[in-house]
Amino acid sequence: MLRGVYSRTPPTTLDQATLFAGTMPVATATERDVEGTTHRGRLPDPNYAPRVRVERLITTGRVVLAAFSLLAVWIAPSTRGRYAEFTTLLLAAYVAYALVLAMVAWFAHAPVVRFGLLTHALDLALFSLFVYLTEGPASPFFTYFVFALVAATLRWQSRGALWTAAMAVVAFNAVGIYAAQVIRDPNFELDRFFTRSAYLVVLASLLAALGAHEERRRHELASLAAWPRAAFEEPGVLLRELLRSVGHVLNAPRALLAWEETDEPWLYFAAWSGAGEFSVWREPPERYDPLVAEPLADESFLSPDASQPQAAVLRASATGPQEWRGAPVHPELRSRLRMQAVLCARVHGQCVDGRLFSLDKRSLTADDLVLGEIVAWHVAASLDHLLLSRRLEQAAATEERVRLSRDLHDGVLQSLTGAALKLETVQRLWVTHQQAARERLSEIQRLIAEEQRTLRLFIRDSKLGPVVASSGAMSLDERLRELVRRLESVWGLQVELLLEDLGAGIADRLAYEICHIVQEALVNAARHAGASQVRVALRRQDGQVRITVADNGHGFAFHGHYDHSALTSLQLGPVLLKQRVESLDGVLEIDSTKDGAHLEIALPCCSVDV
Repeated sequence: MLRGVYSRTPPTTLDQATLFAGTMPVATATERDVEGTTHRGRLPDPNYAPRVRVERLITTGRVVLAAFSLLAVWIAPSTRGRYAEFTTLLLAAYVAYALVLAMVAWFAHAPVVRFGLLTHALDLALFSLFVYLTEGPASPFFTYFVFALVAATLRWQSRGALWTAAMAVVAFNAVGIYAAQVIRDPNFELDRFFTRSAYLVVLASLLAALGAHEERRRHELASLAAWPRAAFEEPGVLLRELLRSVGHVLNAPRALLAWEETDEPWLYFAAWSGAGEFSVWREPPERYDPLVAEPLADESFLSPDASQPQAAVLRASATGPQEWRGAPVHPELRSRLRMQAVLCARVHGQCVDGRLFSLDKRSLTADDLVLGEIVAWHVAASLDHLLLSRRLEQAAATEERVRLSRDLHDGVLQSLTGAALKLETVQRLWVTHQQAARERLSEIQRLIAEEQRTLRLFIRDSKLGPVVASSGAMSLDERLRELVRRLESVWGLQVELLLEDLGAGIADRLAYEICHIVQEALVNAARHAGASQVRVALRRQDGQVRITVADNGHGFAFHGHYDHSALTSLQLGPVLLKQRVESLDGVLEIDSTKDGAHLEIALPCCSVDV
């Protein structure tokens, strides 16, 4: 559950500029496939980046435009007689210049991005000269200014379009004024001059708007790419970062997240504002029921002014955006947070269900609905990630507690039980056989001392070896023999231990579990089945460690042969022993008769990591 407010420095995110810089070193898979810059087994072209692609496109367009202009001038010259030859030569030189730039951009892998501003300025100067040399404001070379505007928009988005338009208008008007006022050109057409000037201004405005739109999209993509990670964060820190990212992506001054968690009887809220305010609280779900109007329960929506009783609402539906009238948000919540302009998207994940509110943004559009749903999906994924990681941590802690209790049961508790039985024997022997009683007391003393040492090691290290291990260097054979010796002493068993070519390579943790399995089986045989003789055999076969335990007791409460699936479905057999075997991905089979029990256990050799 996400509770409380925490204070922590937010994690450092990637610089957004690096995501779209012209020096981006690696192209996307789609781009590489289209351009053929990579092949199987080869690295991508390091020069294939967004600005490099732009420069290649511009240089190619420059070559095509200049070549066809030269061809048109050569076929039907329309320039003034005194400048015709010079214009043709200058245009031919420009074609050569365009070819050189194109070859550099496509084949030399040179950093052409660095020369973008220089070539752009040179283009504008030459375009102005071509216009002056060829009919002034009526020149067919006027289209070169359009090329310059598009190139500037591709390079520098809206700023490039506006600055280029300003320079082009100044240059074009200078040529027009010179033709009209200085040389009194009789072919000067005032109407065409004004029309083309207005054309440049309108085109520049459209391209600037297009560039601004592109910049917004890049900003949104960069913000989504820098979305905060949900792992290893305190709930309050994560919520603050999530809502800050929501405000950044959606360009909203305030953001509110309301959600319910599975099996939690509360409605949680987290509110953030650009002024640095952040708070988390919870309310009974019925206080704001329903949180949004019933017709909008499963949809995202926006409203320019949600405070109106019959507010205009644009909602996202399967058939596209639709208009709706009414109160979209619960009146008490709307009044409490002073909601006016609202963008609301549903947050629906595996563990949470709620609503994300983006507040006070100006000029809401239908595009904001789509972006809001994408952001809400990211929020749901982040919350799911956080909650599931918390549940995994709790499950791991629970599993560790179970393992601890099982190890204590199989080790210290069983030894104490054996010591208690020995003390009962000492009480009976003390009057008639004091020497035997003293020997039994000495055995109990040694047993308690060994268990005390083992328990101390167990508390110190959660990855302690088997209870009998006094040294981490002991082999599995030595551990098992020491285990058998101690259990024979404690429980009065006669144990026949057969170890068949166990070899090396058994992980220490697996050896630890094997010793506990053998100990649990022997203690069960002595304590519950009344066995006096037990045969234990271990061998490696087909990548498994196979353990066989046979005793001469009276068997289990059930008789017959049962494999692991039957024991599980019927809930039969020793519980702790089955748990240990299952935790190692092993299987247990039991043959039980009135004359004893036969256990067959198979464990994968790689079932426990080192």
